[in-house]
Amino acid sequence: MPMKFNSSSESIINAAQQIKLLLLDVDGILTDGRLYFSSTGEEIKAFHSLDGHGIKMLMSSGISVGIITGRKSELVEKRCADLGIDLLYQGREDKLNALNEICERTQIAPQHICYAGDDLPDLPVLKAVGLGFSVPGGHPSIKAAVHAVTETRGGEGAVREITDFLLHAQGKLESL
Repeated sequence: MPMKFNSSSESIINAAQQIKLLLLDVDGILTDGRLYFSSTGEEIKAFHSLDGHGIKMLMSSGISVGIITGRKSELVEKRCADLGIDLLYQGREDKLNALNEICERTQIAPQHICYAGDDLPDLPVLKAVGLGFSVPGGHPSIKAAVHAVTETRGGEGAVREITDFLLHAQGKLESL
């Protein structure tokens, strides 16, 4: 895999084998992090089809996917509906609290959760979960705190890189 690992690849693969849930930030991970608004104030977001297909493959293999984002967006709600993601936590500046709610709701312990984030509000979640990822455009302190940084930028297929890594580590990628 083309990721930059911050610890031994063996320990990261071992952690990936235990993952039951992938949680994602939106801006900077599923999108390029820029906020687009039309002249009428309408928000515009671009999502990559590779990420969407990776999410669908992950879910079809039995690994759940959810979203924790600090912003609220009808576009994110629609994207989640299109992909079949029902763990959507929007407008959550306290992302650790959202993680705790998700753990209670799903009965999945934090060590079995993977999270991808790119900025300081993501740090408490990244420290709490079993496996953390960021992207090349992430804040330096986040990139230093995660297990690995994708080669691909947010909004350009970074989530697909993560989903393929998880599927490969669990021996499920080839069958898909």
